[in-house]
Amino acid sequence: MLLTAPFRKIARDGLWNNNIVFGQNLALCPLLAVTGTATNGLGMGLATLLVITASNGLISVARHLIPSEIRIPIFVLLIAALVTLVDMLMNAWAHELYKVLGLFIALIVTNCALLGRAEAFASKQPVKEAVWDGFMMGLGFTLVLVALGAAREISSAGTLFANASVLLGERFRFLELTVITDYKGFLLMALPPGGFIMVAFLIVGKRLIDQKLTQRKAQRKDISIASQGETG
Repeated sequence: MLLTAPFRKIARDGLWNNNIVFGQNLALCPLLAVTGTATNGLGMGLATLLVITASNGLISVARHLIPSEIRIPIFVLLIAALVTLVDMLMNAWAHELYKVLGLFIALIVTNCALLGRAEAFASKQPVKEAVWDGFMMGLGFTLVLVALGAAREISSAGTLFANASVLLGERFRFLELTVITDYKGFLLMALPPGGFIMVAFLIVGKRLIDQKLTQRKAQRKDISIASQGETG
């Protein structure tokens, strides 16, 4: 089923225009801390996606019942409860990955993006729009985490999706690749400074793409105006 215009706009904002990292410059702490590998980035991204989608939906459902004077503490408590649930599930079902991400899973509570979407969008919109917004914001964040983790992992160790079977199960062991054989590694890219460098490259790349898209749109507009003038 085709998405209506409002839902398409929400999808574009979450994935690109207002992406949590590229557009809002939020959640940089987990972004830099856990993206040493693509697998770690995927695990953190999926946990965040689940929390932000659920929190948006629940806040939208209860938006008429939440007193405006104490809405922020209620939002924080609701997000904290969801994060605790995700933390326990990951500890039970992906314990090895949990040992790597455990501290940062709990810190999802302090992720400004979740509280920001709750306040700016979910508390003012119907349930379908709020859930879709949470899903697309979480998906956009996950894609950035995976892209950053993949770039850092390849440049630091020459591998891709190392230990993916720990997160996704043995059926996904095929994702574990050695991209560069006999690679001695580049330690800087595995450390936080390497994360800063790679994030900068990704942000610059996005802005260059945006500039190209804007130029093409302007050229198409000029061509359309010219053709209309010739027809007139």
